[in-house]
Amino acid sequence: MFRSLPVACLLTALASGSAFAEETLPAIDSGSVAWLLTSTAMVVLMTLPGLALFYGGLSRSKNVLSTIMYSYTSLALVSVVWVLWGYSLAFGEDIGGVIGSLAHIGLSGIPLPGSEVAANINMGLTIPDSLFVVFQGVFAVITVALISGAYAERFKFPAFILFSVLWVTFIYAPLAHWVWGGGWLARIGALDFAGGTVVHIASGISGLAVSMYLGKRIGYGSEKIIPHNVPMVVTGAGLLWFGWFGFNAGSAVAADGLAASAFLATNTAAASAALGWLGIEWYHGKSPTAIGIASGSVAGLVAITPAAGFVTPMASLVIGAIAGVICYFAVYYKHKMGYDDALDAFGIHAVGGVWGAIATGIFASTLITGPTGARGLLEGNPVQLWIQIEAAVATLIFCFVGTAIILKVVDRFVGMRPDPESEMLGLNQAEHCENPYN
Repeated sequence: MFRSLPVACLLTALASGSAFAEETLPAIDSGSVAWLLTSTAMVVLMTLPGLALFYGGLSRSKNVLSTIMYSYTSLALVSVVWVLWGYSLAFGEDIGGVIGSLAHIGLSGIPLPGSEVAANINMGLTIPDSLFVVFQGVFAVITVALISGAYAERFKFPAFILFSVLWVTFIYAPLAHWVWGGGWLARIGALDFAGGTVVHIASGISGLAVSMYLGKRIGYGSEKIIPHNVPMVVTGAGLLWFGWFGFNAGSAVAADGLAASAFLATNTAAASAALGWLGIEWYHGKSPTAIGIASGSVAGLVAITPAAGFVTPMASLVIGAIAGVICYFAVYYKHKMGYDDALDAFGIHAVGGVWGAIATGIFASTLITGPTGARGLLEGNPVQLWIQIEAAVATLIFCFVGTAIILKVVDRFVGMRPDPESEMLGLNQAEHCENPYN
């Protein structure tokens, strides 16, 4: 998300309202503002309709509306939580490297246009605080929505509401602070350009925790459970690919060469991963499928997310190709592992995210970051690889354990799994009293 640790710390200090006087700040850069406004809208598109269609098509027809509702409601619910307290916890003044302060509850202290202070400086360019708030907010939105892919078709809607509020408060916000808000992972030099740890590892491993807690869907392993609408899946994946340019290139927080480099890396990794998945599926499964190439492209997009602003185009090609292969096998062997990750949130996002974090430590290059910027193992810096592994492991442990605790709380207060009759009927009718195709 940020180009360097000093810049990340500067952003945090400025967001807390304790940095430089207004007259020391450069003027707001209209080009960067325009690009970040566009990027923010593109990330919204990733959730609605991108992820909603992707997950909706992968589910069975009797649950498609329920699955889409998770994405739609995530946008509404998390947007409100983010304004009320989520942003403050993530980007407020640092408390012990663990969490932000509550100084910005309800966005208190965030300048409005009438008294605007250009508080987010990135390499000499500036954007308004309010734009930074909403850009970060839509990242939180899609992270919560991604988790739903693991528990789709067997999670009560009231439980989803409570779980999402607690998760974004106690898991997402602290993790975002650790990495992007000047917390302890930022201090040790962990690199995460656009959310490999904060978004993808976090959502994937949390999804695994939910799927394990809930248990398998009725009929899982004994009856055929297949996607009900493949064109919907492919359309959703295409919208995700498009929106991801805002996700990654927008994380340059400027309209500049770094944004262009991240854009190129994103497209290259998605393409190579799509071909990698398709190739291994063709060889191993005997048939190249539309769902396969769509899933492969998403795997590549996941893997390049932490690395997009640090690696060369050729490195992104390698990162994507490997992501396509390893995520294919992670999805293929989930049945043998004994867990029911309904729409492969863990197999694609956690596995792809871990590989992306590690790959960043391998391929980070001064050709992208500059002579004094981040460099990885291949440029003689094995320490960066170790830091990336440490960040990935910390994220896995924190999110899995924290999510398990939240699940206990949610289950105690509202229950989580529908009764067997409702699950067999389908959550479209049981939860929402609607039919998708009248």
